[in-house]
Amino acid sequence: MKQIIESVIRGGVGLIVMLAPLLASADDVPDLQLEVQQHYDRELKDLFEHFHANPELSFVEFESAANIAKRLEAVGFEVHRGIAQTGIVALLRNGEGPLVMMRADMDALPVKELTQLPYASTVMQQNSEGDLFPVMHACGHDVHMTSLVGTARYMAAHQETWAGTLMLIAQPAEEWKVSGAEAMRAAGIWERFGTPDYALAFHVTADLEAGLLFASTGAAYSAVDSLDIIVPGIGAHGARPHRGRDTIVIASQNVLALQTIVARELSPREPGVVTVGVFNAGNKRNVIGEEARLELTVRSDSRATRTKLLAAIERIAVNIGRAGGLPDDRLPRIELKGGVPVTANDPELAARVLMAWEKRLGPAMVTTYDREGMGGEDFPFFTQAPDIPSVYFAVGGTTLARFKAFADRGESLPSHHSPLFEIEPKSSVISGVLGTVTALQAFMPQR
Repeated sequence: MKQIIESVIRGGVGLIVMLAPLLASADDVPDLQLEVQQHYDRELKDLFEHFHANPELSFVEFESAANIAKRLEAVGFEVHRGIAQTGIVALLRNGEGPLVMMRADMDALPVKELTQLPYASTVMQQNSEGDLFPVMHACGHDVHMTSLVGTARYMAAHQETWAGTLMLIAQPAEEWKVSGAEAMRAAGIWERFGTPDYALAFHVTADLEAGLLFASTGAAYSAVDSLDIIVPGIGAHGARPHRGRDTIVIASQNVLALQTIVARELSPREPGVVTVGVFNAGNKRNVIGEEARLELTVRSDSRATRTKLLAAIERIAVNIGRAGGLPDDRLPRIELKGGVPVTANDPELAARVLMAWEKRLGPAMVTTYDREGMGGEDFPFFTQAPDIPSVYFAVGGTTLARFKAFADRGESLPSHHSPLFEIEPKSSVISGVLGTVTALQAFMPQR
């Protein structure tokens, strides 16, 4: 981790100047770690268990939002409710200084919990479309909400340690087909409350030891695009294929050709994924149909790669259609079904956060971490257009004993979105608060 910081610092004198106040400042604030641990024992433990036992689906997080709003208001925040249905924007103004935003997502998943936790969810809830599901916090948003409350309490109690305006956002619908972050932006939150100078968020992860912190100096999460390729055909009898244009053959050639994009058009050092997850075509064995539909997920870690992948997919689809003899008015077409941009950390800010953590919390709490896959996040809807320098970090959530227990059985640890997903709350929540408070104080000067 030290090498990462040193390599970023070598990028220019400007960053050294930016970091100098942080490196020179005296650590004369009260014992942060002890205070947060005590606060966990007094309030946050029960709050986490309440959130976990009472999860709510996307855009119907009414009780969770009300609980958060009440607690933020009680410590002095100016709270604005009901943004994009259940979203909250809370402001604490503390003199001249930057406006810094911290976001926590609130929604749970339509998953039936199978853990043996004493506070396991048994909730059934209708989603925003009226369908009934079992509900579980199978992605750790209960940790995020609890840590947001802990952060609010500490920052409100220690206003002598920072200056500026703290903006806390409780966001709905990170897990839904409609992004809660995008909906809050569409509701005009920057126009109403100010555009942040910096933005922060974190995600608890089962893949890291509970309590450890990590911040990437590059992409924290990948861009995700969902799209369909509609492949027209010319129908015919299966015994007379020459009378038509076989949509299944043309679509199959697309499936294979699409795999050459990552293998042959991206640098070997640039990650990308093009996966065809659904292939729908045909109704009867002796009929050549009129249409096939391919449903894809596309993943990338930079804007340039995202543009290149989407352009290549369209080029391949259209030209394989031409090669298959389709007329110009019946060529394959692309239908975009939604997506999220890459969650790209600002390298200088990430280095600043890493250095603040090491100085304040000790190097033992800071780790390195290689993402296993290319999951996505809707947080970039807050940080793009306009671009806001941001850091999205990770907090470890699994005890060493739990890692060992699954390894000893030769089993994989249950992942996020699994009905067996389980987070060790104390270390995770405490480190969530510690990591957030330390990052905020690195961006907001002392009064």
